[in-house]
Amino acid sequence: MTNEYFFKEVTLLITHYNRSQSLEQLLRSFAELNCVFAAIVVSDDGSKTEHLDYLKLIQDKYGFKLITTPANRGLGNNINKGQDAVETSLTLYVQEDFTPTLIFPERFKKAVEAMAKRPEIDLVRFYAYFEYPFLKNPDEGFYDMAFHVFRPGYRKFYMYSDHPHLRRSTFFQKFGRYAEGLKGDVTEYNMMMSFLKNGGKGLFYKDFTGLFVQRNSEAEPSTMKRTAWRESNGFVVSQLRHLYRHLKFNFDYLT
Repeated sequence: MTNEYFFKEVTLLITHYNRSQSLEQLLRSFAELNCVFAAIVVSDDGSKTEHLDYLKLIQDKYGFKLITTPANRGLGNNINKGQDAVETSLTLYVQEDFTPTLIFPERFKKAVEAMAKRPEIDLVRFYAYFEYPFLKNPDEGFYDMAFHVFRPGYRKFYMYSDHPHLRRSTFFQKFGRYAEGLKGDVTEYNMMMSFLKNGGKGLFYKDFTGLFVQRNSEAEPSTMKRTAWRESNGFVVSQLRHLYRHLKFNFDYLT
């Protein structure tokens, strides 16, 4: 029989919007990996009735607390009200379209241990689209992210991300609440800047696609909408995008 991993100091916080089948897949995956948390909070952002009804149908099976809102109020509000419901010292934040891999429980155990040993660490990142460019102090796959504004490139700014991560539940006390009433990518950007300006420290798992898989099905596609220039791979557009980000990120940080 597979050992159970009980993380008594961790609440699993999941943000959800119109992807109830994806959310069930995430919860089922944790259950199959014998990952047990002190609590599970599902924060819903005004989903359609059929999705809310399905969440209520599976609520007893997976034992989660459902936080709802009568209307869609955006990513910032959804994370804020979900985090407000957390009562443990640590929060594992995951959006509903991710699935943990087989090696996640053992690696997550190491992350929880690292947070206990190192009180200066604010978060541990488990997933990314690219490797953080400045890493140091390797420890069983986890590295310290080393930020300095005068290092080259703009990817150094991405110490914080809304992708799956473990954080202290006192996160708001140091970095503030998520901005509300803005597009999701702007909300994430603002928190990224707050994390840097307030001296945030974090660990990065170098095999950044080894612990979670992001799943977007035809039935439940991504709900995050971005402008065409952000997605274009054309040479001219991509170069202009890189230049814009380099100038904007440095300006926003320094001012």
